[in-house]
Amino acid sequence: MSDIDYKRRQLLVAGGFTLGASLLPGLAIASPYKAKNERSISLCNIHTNEDLETRYFDGEQYLKDELRKINYICRDFRRNEVAKMDRRLFDAITEIQSGLGHKGQVRIISGYRSPQTNQALQKTGGVAKKSYHMKGQAIDFHLEGVSLSRIRDAALDLRLGGVGYYPRSGFIHLDTGPVRRWNG
Repeated sequence: MSDIDYKRRQLLVAGGFTLGASLLPGLAIASPYKAKNERSISLCNIHTNEDLETRYFDGEQYLKDELRKINYICRDFRRNEVAKMDRRLFDAITEIQSGLGHKGQVRIISGYRSPQTNQALQKTGGVAKKSYHMKGQAIDFHLEGVSLSRIRDAALDLRLGGVGYYPRSGFIHLDTGPVRRWNG
């Protein structure tokens, strides 16, 4: 089945559920279409050994308390500073996981990075001066049991923003800036 046929089929299925929901509103709550749109993620910060399993999107809206938990686990652990992370990063990661059939943890290497931490890391090299990490718009991660090259390819297919491939360091960088790619 071509991508166009698959997308057309998805739209028809979605339309069918919408029509069914309007005719039988009591069944709309239990529709499998809504459940399919829910988003959950399992995270582990490798520096703090903190784990989080959360359903952060209920199919209709983002859950603020759960996003706060995600922001906390992605904090700058060096300074213990929390910032609002761009939720599109987690939507992208859940889409990557789904496409790869991955159900394990997302291992976070770096989420938010304070300007002070970023400046200190610049002295050791390999960190961008105007890093998207300082805006909460970048995450460095890997998925348990999945090769980095497969994660990179799935991330590139999304065309969300920047994708950095760091095979020697064992992570993928994903950000919501302009679409671009590089090897580290």
